[in-house]
Amino acid sequence: MTSLVDIVLGGTFHAAILFLVAAGLQLVFGVQQIVNLACGSFYALGAYFGITAVAVAMKFGLPPMMFFPVLILAGLAIGLVGLPIERVLRTVYRRDESYQLLLTFGLLLMFQDVFRFTWGATPRTMDNAYMAYGTAHVMGVQVPTYNLLVIAASIGIAVALGLFLQRTKTGRIVRATAENRDMAEGLGVNASKIFALVFTVGCMLGTVGGALVVPSSAASLDMAVELVVEAFAVVVIGGLGSMRGALVGALIVGLMRAASISIMPEMELLSVYLVVVAALILRPAGLFGKVTA
Repeated sequence: MTSLVDIVLGGTFHAAILFLVAAGLQLVFGVQQIVNLACGSFYALGAYFGITAVAVAMKFGLPPMMFFPVLILAGLAIGLVGLPIERVLRTVYRRDESYQLLLTFGLLLMFQDVFRFTWGATPRTMDNAYMAYGTAHVMGVQVPTYNLLVIAASIGIAVALGLFLQRTKTGRIVRATAENRDMAEGLGVNASKIFALVFTVGCMLGTVGGALVVPSSAASLDMAVELVVEAFAVVVIGGLGSMRGALVGALIVGLMRAASISIMPEMELLSVYLVVVAALILRPAGLFGKVTA
């Protein structure tokens, strides 16, 4: 029972991080119809910038207990890099998907060099900040309180994003633009501004996810590519363009990964790929994806 609770909590923590990145990927595709291979780079950018922001804050005397809100603010701030990147992507909006994939893959490679030049090739960590909030006991299992904070923050962000898209005027305009861009423009919607907003929000989701993960793991050059694989596994399982799919897919991948690490570590990646293969065979559009004719 204890090991099962440990797997569930560990898997949910990883799913909370993975959901933020996958939600950004789904949001961008749902509105702009762009498969963003650079989503892993935004995740890594948030991780590196989060470490730098916390280090600067602590130099100014900020207590270690305050590093959690600093990480969230750092992720949101650096996510504004999505604005100039969206301007670059405008050149491929109505072109073949291969151009979009090549451009976003090129951005991923460029970011790798930016990380190497700015922060070096050595993995960066936050030292002992991970345990600054202590531990909590959940059903007989001792778990870092930080993990529970991240899960709560991810749930809060998911609820806020859902309310924004469903209850606000801007959110309804975003959904209308996603359904039919030409019709929305005909009704006076500035699609360029909507695209800039959506891509920046998607970028912020990725950077916040990266910032929140660094207390528990190192920021490294490999993390961008590794995250892209898992994010697209979530998309395949949940369905491209579906927020519910991002949530369910992230939980499946997170729990499968945690179970594999606990039972058979060498099966960690293979277990995720097996679920992806099963999803492609049984439901090619994903659990919540739209089946096209």
